[in-house]
Amino acid sequence: MRLLLGIILGAALTIGGAYVYDSSHAGSASNDGTLTAERPMVNWDVVGVKWRDLSEGAKQQWHRVTANIQPDKATRAN
Repeated sequence: MRLLLGIILGAALTIGGAYVYDSSHAGSASNDGTLTAERPMVNWDVVGVKWRDLSEGAKQQWHRVTANIQPDKATRAN
């Protein structure tokens, strides 16, 4: 259980750290007053699309699995 909690916590800290870094370094002013744009560490648009695809696929698989489950006879009698 500790291992699973450590993996989840580590992933959350890594993603959170990358998000904070990208948010704080989105654009910084240089000495001459011009705005310099740095490339973000993570392409969050791509992450959003991949996450949406993953969650939709998981929902479809869950509905496919649960569609084959028949209700128990005892619950149908009520």
